[in-house]
Amino acid sequence: QVQLVESGGGLVQAGGSLRLSCVASGRTFSSYAMGWFRQAPGKEREFVAVIRWDGGRTYYADSVKGRFAISRDNAKNTVYLQMNSLKPEDTAVYYCAADRSNGLALTSYEYDYWGQGTQVTVSS
Repeated sequence: QVQLVESGGGLVQAGGSLRLSCVASGRTFSSYAMGWFRQAPGKEREFVAVIRWDGGRTYYADSVKGRFAISRDNAKNTVYLQMNSLKPEDTAVYYCAADRSNGLALTSYEYDYWGQGTQVTVSS
């Protein structure tokens, strides 16, 4: 079992930056691919970014490409999402998730463990 805890959300003006963190419990973190998803009010949860177990590959949604960066520190059991040039449409609850199959999965049902989410609000 893996427990994930996100932090770093908050209120920021458009054009600003935030860095989200997700700390995982357990010894198997380094063998999982890790993803970030987000869900805005009234919308479905959507893929944001994913990183392979070793950090060697990443993939981003088109809507965040060039603005967001996913990274991980396996020694700290932590995955990060650096968010720059934030826009009001980035407002959502952001979730991290772990994929035991270690694929670069883009759909939420492929992930096995989820955090509770952290709110990001971008004001215009």
